[in-house]
Amino acid sequence: MEYKGLDFVAIDFETASGRRDSVCEAGICVVRDGQIWETRSWLVRPRDNFYSNFNIQIHGIRPEDTENSPAFPFVWDELSAYLAETPVLVAHNAAFDMSCIRSSLEQYGLPKPDVTYYCSLRAARHLYDFSCNKLDYLCAKFEIPMGAHHRAGDDAEMCARLFLREVRDAGWCELHEMDYCAGRL
Repeated sequence: MEYKGLDFVAIDFETASGRRDSVCEAGICVVRDGQIWETRSWLVRPRDNFYSNFNIQIHGIRPEDTENSPAFPFVWDELSAYLAETPVLVAHNAAFDMSCIRSSLEQYGLPKPDVTYYCSLRAARHLYDFSCNKLDYLCAKFEIPMGAHHRAGDDAEMCARLFLREVRDAGWCELHEMDYCAGRL
């Protein structure tokens, strides 16, 4: 299948606590013409650098890992440069990741960019009849290379590869045809 023009930025966030504005790691995977172009991640110091034990158990990131990391506005400045080129995001369970963006932008008084997003979780539920639609399960099912699950850069790349598979399996030509799994930031 021809992927010319299929450009997006897959994104993933890990949070330090149950608060959506407690981003402690951000990851992206840039896709251009349907090809993985670049994967990056940043450790982020949450405003109070407070972590819940529950979240530490999920991703393994601790306060000492982020105590000298930049705060969200500095990471967002770098990350948003990618969105200026490609204002299309993809996330697995986009409701969570988009709420992390919205909450963090609001917390720091930053403007919200004009971005369209797609949810690979919603696409999977629409396309496949699996009993589980978690990112790691789907990647294992489709033999998509997996990094460290619940680390933002690795999860962003896993999401990008899954979404490319979904695009192929659905026979889509244009992202706008995926309106059932789309939204606006």
